[in-house]
This record gives sequence, structure tokens and C-alpha cells, in this order.
Amino acid sequence: MTENKEFKIFLSRLEKLSDENRKEATSRRHQSGNRTARENLHHLIEEDSFVEFGSFAVAAQRSRKEYDALQKETPADGVITGFCEINSNEIGTENSHAAAIIYDYSVLAGTQGYFHHQKLDRIIDKAKKYDLPVVIFTEGGGGRPGDVDVSTQIAGLNVPTFSKWASLTGSSLRIAVSNGYCFAGNAALFGTADFRIATENSWIGMAGPAMIEGGGLGKYEPTDIGPSSMHEMNGTIDFLAKDEKEATDVAKKLLSYFQGKKESFETSDQNRLRELIPEDRKWGYPIRDIIEVICDQGSFLELRRNFGRSVVTGFFRLEGKPFGILANDCQQLGGAIDAMSAEKSSEFLTLCDEHNIPIVSMVDTPGFMVGPESEEESAVTRMSKLFKTGAKLSVPLVAIYLRKAYGLGAMAMVGGSFHEPIYSASWPTGEFGGMGLEGAVHLGFKRELAAVKDSKERELLFDQLVASAYEKGKAIEAAAHLEIDAVIDPADTRKIILKACNNYKKGNNT
Repeated sequence: MTENKEFKIFLSRLEKLSDENRKEATSRRHQSGNRTARENLHHLIEEDSFVEFGSFAVAAQRSRKEYDALQKETPADGVITGFCEINSNEIGTENSHAAAIIYDYSVLAGTQGYFHHQKLDRIIDKAKKYDLPVVIFTEGGGGRPGDVDVSTQIAGLNVPTFSKWASLTGSSLRIAVSNGYCFAGNAALFGTADFRIATENSWIGMAGPAMIEGGGLGKYEPTDIGPSSMHEMNGTIDFLAKDEKEATDVAKKLLSYFQGKKESFETSDQNRLRELIPEDRKWGYPIRDIIEVICDQGSFLELRRNFGRSVVTGFFRLEGKPFGILANDCQQLGGAIDAMSAEKSSEFLTLCDEHNIPIVSMVDTPGFMVGPESEEESAVTRMSKLFKTGAKLSVPLVAIYLRKAYGLGAMAMVGGSFHEPIYSASWPTGEFGGMGLEGAVHLGFKRELAAVKDSKERELLFDQLVASAYEKGKAIEAAAHLEIDAVIDPADTRKIILKACNNYKKGNNT
């Protein structure tokens, strides 16, 4: 009888965790257009794979509320943590092991309490010990002042959670998803993640309305603080999703690149690449069309699209193998690398290197962005980060020169020097020089051009000098002088990249 009684108590506690037994809280979430924490969890992980930690925790408020009420109102102390499998159907069970942290906004607005932090600390420790990637949903309002059971601390600033979470850098990959309000400590976890996904219905800030007003800085609505549309433009967000469903799908896809190779893939007609660069070297073209043709169909995922727009960053697959992609977008600033795109690129290269992802760099740039306005953006230090990052790269980088490759900017795109990549190959349309041809002619032949008084004759001479410079800097000449390794048929780009990386042994992403 004793066993039956205790088992019934156990089952009753389990039931209090489910959405079915929290109908009012579940209804509020659905009425606001959001999903419950456990709905997000079930979408993220493989069915029956979850091993939950600390599910019976409640808020440390037993001295102010009835224990039964706490069980109903603060299940799991507002955060679901545990081991799981993600993407096992695509990359195999062996590579699918991960940890999940899902904030529950229906519990005290997703705030961080005493036991809540203990749960975070434990799952983070396990993720670090076993090299597990972590996907975290960070919706919540930050620190919780109402945990009155804790009488052995003053400010509670000796919480190790944030330090432990940051210590995962370079070992356990962290992907954060934000929906709704994400303020203070929740935002700190979001911001420290390696990749940050947010929904259109998101507001993210290092302080919420109460803290701002308490600091004497005025009264604001939560929706006044850190809208995701703003964070998409300032680079805080890597991917802006329509809703929680899309955000979860993107988190799973993003994680998959770090889990290894996919066995099945489909390819596009590679001969199309021969026609995607315009004959007129002054015309732009959509770089993403080239990327989509080269990679396995449907495998390209772009990140931070609307920040640092002159350089595209993201991931794709070749024969199921994951690669990071860095590519100049000649339809933005002519492909010139400004301070923001340099910073974005440097951070992306660092993440690829930390997690053993080989890199493909597709170059079409006139170089670094120049001018007084560029320098106001701290161009010197932000652009120079690319050289620091390139010097530390341990993963293979394959350089594919599509068209323009000029100056320091072109060097920065390929690890700091044309001989840094494991292989440097150009399409026949490649052109090379210490600076843009037009600028080089203006500087190098300033006296000759000034000596021609007739404007039409001067323009004709200028065009002749540019054409001459172009002939000298063509891809085949650069290859003949061993500044690059080869000139290739664009249709062979895909197989050239794979062959160049065949000897790469580091990590599991081979």
C-alpha cells in the first residue's frame, strides 16, 4: 500500500508538469500567439529522447506560498533542462546528442530564481564535460527578487551561471532562440551564445522596463526596448525568424552543420556557373545564385544577412559535408569590405575555426571600404581583425576568386595572404592587383592623363591604360606568376573544393 501511495504522489507531480494539466497557462500562451515551453521542446528534439533534470523543482518561495500552489504555478522553477537527441534522422544517433534549455515564460515570466540557476549550472557543467552542443530558448524577464526562502545571501551576485555559460566558448556550441520578451540575465545568456535566432515577435535588452525606470531613465513599455527588427540591423541577431516554429527549424538546421556529414544530397547543374558572371566586368550579379548552384540543394543557410551586407556569411554542404562560406556581394558597396562586414566575417571565421568547420571564401572585392566616413566606423581596428583571425586559422580555407581581387581587402578575405588558403583557384573572370584598376591608373598615370587637354582623348587614354592593366592582372597571368594556384572551369568549383580538403583530418566534420 505504501508503494501505491507514493507512486500516486509521483504520478500526480508528473501530471502537474504537463501542458494538459496547466490549461490556463497554456491557453494564455496560445492566445498570445506563442507556444508553450514543452511544445518548443518537443519540436526541437527527437521523440522519446529527452532525459530531464530537476523537473520537480519549484520556486524558492515556500515561506510565502503554499507548497501545493508552487507545484502548480512554478513547475520546474521556470526552466526545462536535459539531455536529448536532435537531428538523429539526418545525421545519425551517434552525432545527435545535445542538451536543451527551455525557458518557461508562463512561470513567473521566465525569471531566474535560486533553484532555476542550480539547474542551469548543472546542465551547463554536463554539456562542458561531455562536449555537448546546447540549444537554449531564452524568453524571460531576468533576475527574480521574490525567492524569499534564500536567506544566506545578500545580492546573490556569486551565481556562477553566466561564467559557466561563457566558459563553453570554443567547446560546446551554443544556439540561442529568443521569442517574446528577453531581458537582463536572459538577454545575457542570449548574447553570449555562438549563434542567436530571434522571432519577429521579440524584444531583447540588457535591462527591462522596471530596471530602466528604477535607474531614473524614464518609463518605457517592454515593446519599446530592443525590437528584433533593430537587432537584425545592428548584428545582434544571426537569423530573424517569422515565429517560434521557423526559429526552431533554423536552430536544428544550424546545429546540423556542427553534427557532421549527411549521407543523402542532391546537386544542381554545375555548367550553369559558366554563365553567372556578366561579360561586362562593371556589372553586378547575385552572389547567392552562385552559392546555391555550387552547394548541395537546399543546404545553404545565410546568417546576419542585413548586417555587414557586402559580405555573405553562412553554411552549406558539399556531398553532405559541412562548410562555412564567406563571399563578397558585389551588389552591396561593389563588394567592398566595410567595418561592419569585416567584423562579421572575423567573428564567423573564429566560430568555424573553433568548431572544425572548413571554409570556402568566394572573392569579388575592390578591397576595403575607404574614405573619412569609413574611418569614423573604426575601420582600422575592425578591418584588421580579419588579419588576426586569419593568422590563427587551423581549419582549411579554400579561396575561389570569382572576379575582382584587389588590395588588402582581397588578402583579408583569404586568411591574410594569397598563400594562406589550402588552395587558391580563380575562375577565368578573375582580375588581380594591388588596388582597383581605375584607381591604380588615376594614381600611376596622373601626369600622363593631365597632359592630355582634350577630355575625350584623355578618356580614351584612360580606358586604354585600364585595359592594359587588366591584361596584366588577369587570372591566367596571376597563375603564371604563382600568385594563385590555378585557374579553373567554374563548373569544376565544387569538386575542386572537395579535392582540396580531402586531406583534412581534424575533428569529425570530414
